[in-house]
Amino acid sequence: MRTIAELEERLSHPRDGLVEDLSKLDGDIMVLGAGGKLGPSLVRLALNGVRAAGGGKRVIAVSRFSERGLAQVLSDEGATVVAADIADENALRELPDAPNVVFLVGAKFGTQGREHATWFTNVYLPGRVADRFAGSRIAALSTGNVYPLVPVTSGGPTEDSPTGPVGDYAMSCLGRERVLTHFAEERGTPTALIRLNYAVEMRYGVLVDLAQKIIAGQAIDVTTGQANVVWQGYANEVTLRSLLLASVPPYVLNVTGPELVSVRQAATNLGRLLGREPVFTGEEAPTALLSNASRCHGLFGYPDLTLAQLVEHTARWVGDGGPLLGKPTKFESRDGAF
Repeated sequence: MRTIAELEERLSHPRDGLVEDLSKLDGDIMVLGAGGKLGPSLVRLALNGVRAAGGGKRVIAVSRFSERGLAQVLSDEGATVVAADIADENALRELPDAPNVVFLVGAKFGTQGREHATWFTNVYLPGRVADRFAGSRIAALSTGNVYPLVPVTSGGPTEDSPTGPVGDYAMSCLGRERVLTHFAEERGTPTALIRLNYAVEMRYGVLVDLAQKIIAGQAIDVTTGQANVVWQGYANEVTLRSLLLASVPPYVLNVTGPELVSVRQAATNLGRLLGREPVFTGEEAPTALLSNASRCHGLFGYPDLTLAQLVEHTARWVGDGGPLLGKPTKFESRDGAF
């Protein structure tokens, strides 16, 4: 993957399991937040998967579409595009009905000083969406940040482990889950909650953060010495396939890669490929933000790109000066401040 076109093609290539599941899914698929970081690639994957499954479904892409030209591009690729700010009650009410809804809208960065806005986006707005689409199947993106820091020897929390969010962002994400659970129970809305961390592709993610610091000669703090990462294309696939798992009460699913990733080792491998020596600071703490995604892997298999491949692709992309999204993960944060 050396160009945006090649990257988008890989992100949007549907595997057989997705095609089979989309063929079982009744009705159109609406993606709320289609213009965000994850949205465009998920819309394209849904479009390609629906075509491979024989068509007959619309993929409705809803967003404010602040990125110039994106709405027209997705429309040209076959999506039914609706430019709307769903925070506006009238705009939300006027959206077309859809039996399947993928909810990607969320706020993470800029939490400090604007906590109220974070809670509005992550808690109140999902409730309004769940009310509007009561009875539809909803797959809602959540995060592994709802878990506490755990010992790196623990294997990571499973879906049945206690939650323990740290900071306003993480607490508001757990609030989103609680509100969606309320509407699932009260309105009979089948729901799936996708606890994702940390998605990566060549333009953003933990590996991109490390590669950029290596090239800039900046010290990499390894206090948070371990992390989970997962190929974005796999995360998109699982999110779409989880529509068939949606239930009352909500079906909860951790989504991440199978490895416990050593930040020091990943940076060392990236540095070798980039021809630069990483600079490290700090010492690895005994705890980190982790997730156990065994349930996900048992249902959907393993990601189609391994950690070694992701490291290689990222080093090539960043080393060649490929375009980046400029959205650092801040995975090293241990106090929940984003």
